[in-house]
Amino acid sequence: MKIGNYLKDKIFIISILLIVYFIILSFIIGFKINIQFKIIFSIIYLLMIIILFCYDYFRKYFFYKDMINKLKLLDEKYLLCELIKSPYFLEGKIFYDVLYEINKSMNENIIDYKEKINNFKDYIELWIHEVKIPLSALILYTHNKKVNKTILKEINRIDEYLEQILYYIRSENSNEDYIIKQVLLSKVIRDVMLKNKDILLEKNINVTIDLDNILVLTDIKWLEFMINQVISNSIKYVRNIKNREIKIKAYKNKDNIILEIYDNGIGIPKCDINKVFNKTFTGINGRKINSSTGMGLYIVNNLCKKLGHKVKIESDEGKYTKVLFYFDSNLFYREVC
Repeated sequence: MKIGNYLKDKIFIISILLIVYFIILSFIIGFKINIQFKIIFSIIYLLMIIILFCYDYFRKYFFYKDMINKLKLLDEKYLLCELIKSPYFLEGKIFYDVLYEINKSMNENIIDYKEKINNFKDYIELWIHEVKIPLSALILYTHNKKVNKTILKEINRIDEYLEQILYYIRSENSNEDYIIKQVLLSKVIRDVMLKNKDILLEKNINVTIDLDNILVLTDIKWLEFMINQVISNSIKYVRNIKNREIKIKAYKNKDNIILEIYDNGIGIPKCDINKVFNKTFTGINGRKINSSTGMGLYIVNNLCKKLGHKVKIESDEGKYTKVLFYFDSNLFYREVC
């Protein structure tokens, strides 16, 4: 609070006090009181006004300065009321009480909103589980019977999208649902490939795997989901060529273990490469393929951040796409049960 702004705000009161001063002074002059009294009165009157305004200004100045400084430091601004003390001047107390009531009302609304969102998420999660039961039975039936490959593919797509929704809902609270431990990359990749074997065979995609016995510290369930999203994209965006391939390898550098998933598909345009992790972003390729949702890589990126991993994408349009997962090789994690 600048003193110039404060004085502008008090200009009406200052004007009244000056008018009163000149009225009293005119009476003193009218009564022909000696000049020494006039000087003493003027000094005392003006000094009292200055003291009163200084007192009022500085008590407000320190309160508002403290409030603004604390507000700047806070990431969650609504916690301001918890940090500032109730002031001892009337205007400040009214302001503090109003702010407290607004904050209280907002917190109650947020709690109510979160409860509704959580109830909705619980319902969706339950619904997905209920739908997956007959869907799993249907998938098993199609494997045991000679069913049109198109129907089988569409059933698998439904299953994939249901799983994507389920993991998206859980991803916000993934820290409550993971176990970090040493995981054999070859096992995860094998499970993902078995899951996609029918469509890999149908599209005649050659898969090359070079993983040795490399172990990483992660949650096996979440990692399998992330890799499956990448493999699904590789399958989805294949080129119309004879030698279609997906190459998967893992290697170590000084600080990381890197899992590399390469495909010689249609690639990603340069204008889209920096946006592929954005929520619902489908880009130019997404307009070519109607099944794109723009959610898969967004969820993958979020999960990597929460698990302490990194994911990057390199691509050359019309030639290849390479997805790189970085796992920290420093064994500072402990298995959490």
